[in-house]
Amino acid sequence: MLDTVKKFLYDSPGYRRKSPAILAERLNCSENIAKQALQEVRSEMKTDLTNENISEITEFKKFLAQNEIDEDTVKSVKFWQNMQGEPRFSVVVKGQEDILKQAKEDMIAMLEAYSPKVEPNYEPVAEPVAYEISLPDIHYGKFTGQTLDQAEEEYMRTVKDLLAKATGLNIERIVLPIGNDGMNSEGFSRATTKGTPQHDSAEWQETFVGYCNLMVRAINFLAQTAPVDVVVVQGNHDYERMFYAGEFLRAFFKNDGRVIIDNNFDHRKYYTYGVSLIMYTHGDKEKPADMPLIMATEKPMAFAKAKFREVHCGHLHKEMVNEYRGVKVRFIPSICANDAWHKMMGYEAKRTGQGHIWSKSRGYEGYLQTNVY
Repeated sequence: MLDTVKKFLYDSPGYRRKSPAILAERLNCSENIAKQALQEVRSEMKTDLTNENISEITEFKKFLAQNEIDEDTVKSVKFWQNMQGEPRFSVVVKGQEDILKQAKEDMIAMLEAYSPKVEPNYEPVAEPVAYEISLPDIHYGKFTGQTLDQAEEEYMRTVKDLLAKATGLNIERIVLPIGNDGMNSEGFSRATTKGTPQHDSAEWQETFVGYCNLMVRAINFLAQTAPVDVVVVQGNHDYERMFYAGEFLRAFFKNDGRVIIDNNFDHRKYYTYGVSLIMYTHGDKEKPADMPLIMATEKPMAFAKAKFREVHCGHLHKEMVNEYRGVKVRFIPSICANDAWHKMMGYEAKRTGQGHIWSKSRGYEGYLQTNVY
């Protein structure tokens, strides 16, 4: 197994910078093997100059010549191989400020290297349910005292715990609403969509790529249990970037029969399962009392057929449930840690993750909960 992991690390350079936990999760091996493989490959990369390395250096020199780049001006280099094993390079030269191009090249490299082609293979279940793992408002990249790695591991622990607590349920599908202020700002502006300044903990390229990678991890993990329906909900902090992230994920999972990405252009998204209809919206624009009529107007046929109707919102970072004309409107809590401003204002909502249970024939049947400390 160690040799298999090391070969993967040589073929996938990006994972050499990842933690043993992430590598172990990706390859379904123990953390000890992942840690040993990382140590050995990193050491070998520093000292070993194999024929393959010489070949890569030759290809790199050709790349520099073709693009009229002076070797002395090279500041950093990223190397990867596409699906056909052909070498690809991303070069930053001294004084180069073309960060947009760099971010695009990094994204394309990842998509080329890791876009999976997977066929679904699930056993049918009796008395099926859809299990909705709803974790809105994680504000990835917000300055809370956590590193990005710590925030990612906290998110994954919550996802895994909610799925573990659902043991015994006949899960036919998993619903994963993402976004709802998945990222803390629109990025380069370090502000919300309307321009309110934000205190981000990392550069905008890092938070965008990091958030997309985190969602890939979560979706791949959940897809081992059941098909995953991803609903992209745009928030007031990341309205534009969340759409871009949705397109990234739609492209990434295009050939994966286990995953459906709903990133349509509508502000509000709808999901039908059995006798239930769910509307997803961030909750910062509509009045809760108006949501039932909005639902009935936008989806009249689905509304008429449904016996159970709910609206699931984020935005408030705390749990609030009310019912209007037979339609429940839920504001779902967040696992996001507070930043200095929220602490100063005295906002101390409980950090909670929830998994909602939807029976195909009986409708909404409650939720499971994970508390984050």
